[in-house]
Amino acid sequence: MSDNASDLARRMARQAEAVCRHYLSNGRREGRYWLVGDARNTPGRSMFVRLKGTESGKGAAGKWTDAATGEHGDLLDVIRETRGLVDFKDVAEEARTFLSLPHPEPERQSSPRLAPAPTGSPEAARRLFAMSQPIPRTVVDTYLRNRGITALHGTGSLRFHPRCYFRPDEHSPTESWPAMIASVTDLGGRITGVHRTWLAPDGSGKAPVDTPRRAMGDLLGHAVRFGIAHDVMAAGEGIETILSLRMAARRMPMVAALSAAHLAAILFPATLRRLYIVRDDDPAGDGARDSLIERANAVGIDAIVLSPTLGDFNEDLRLIGIVALCANVRVQLAPEDVARFVAAEAM
Repeated sequence: MSDNASDLARRMARQAEAVCRHYLSNGRREGRYWLVGDARNTPGRSMFVRLKGTESGKGAAGKWTDAATGEHGDLLDVIRETRGLVDFKDVAEEARTFLSLPHPEPERQSSPRLAPAPTGSPEAARRLFAMSQPIPRTVVDTYLRNRGITALHGTGSLRFHPRCYFRPDEHSPTESWPAMIASVTDLGGRITGVHRTWLAPDGSGKAPVDTPRRAMGDLLGHAVRFGIAHDVMAAGEGIETILSLRMAARRMPMVAALSAAHLAAILFPATLRRLYIVRDDDPAGDGARDSLIERANAVGIDAIVLSPTLGDFNEDLRLIGIVALCANVRVQLAPEDVARFVAAEAM
């Protein structure tokens, strides 16, 4: 018997109402739909599951949409969310148990099945990024704009995942939240890790969890990149700090190293001649600045520190405004870089 996701989803859809009564017990049927709060069985009415319809395509039975968040999926997603499952094999096992299907025969050694990626590995990071989608018109877009960041050109390193798994600790159940997924790449552009920022479903802020930011994969020396650096580059810690600086210097290549320790260890492109160090106003930021200046000067790279007026450049953008941010940045750049990288409308 096939363990194919689409086959299992079709079988579940044929029993859509029974599936909803079992996994979405806090909802109720109204006409051709089952109404519930969300795919995690929260009481409410914003999510609706189609109980009758075609086997595939538009109007298919078993398909659901959450009107509050824009999320959508099939009944396998319902199983995954309500049971807190991570791996598809566990979702498939639960579905087969519900359908009373026999267990699949062990696969032959020659079967070209994709092996699970080790948790937290670069391969797991690459798969998560590949599963995500571009950010325009998503919760990520809303979140960044709420923080004053509207210059979203060249942000292909950022993606959106509507239901990124989050586990507070090894003893807690798995949750899922919308997330901004950022690719961490080496100098050659190969993904070595990802950074996840879990978000509130409406994009108003970060998700209400203890650690809404986490990274995975091989991070040391690498960074989240915006633009391709040649002779000039800016480097800082946080993604939002760097994106805020790009509001003033929109054409300058920049990287976010994700922490002070990783900022101090970033690798330099062979062609780099001037490095702008985007400093956060705290002791860790000062230590990263000093270490990076020493490393850059040792290989003949001119290092210039860019300092915010407040705690970081996103605070500047939100609290004192884009005009003051641009004025502060311009006076710290080399004159030739003002003409080269600062857009005329920001001057």
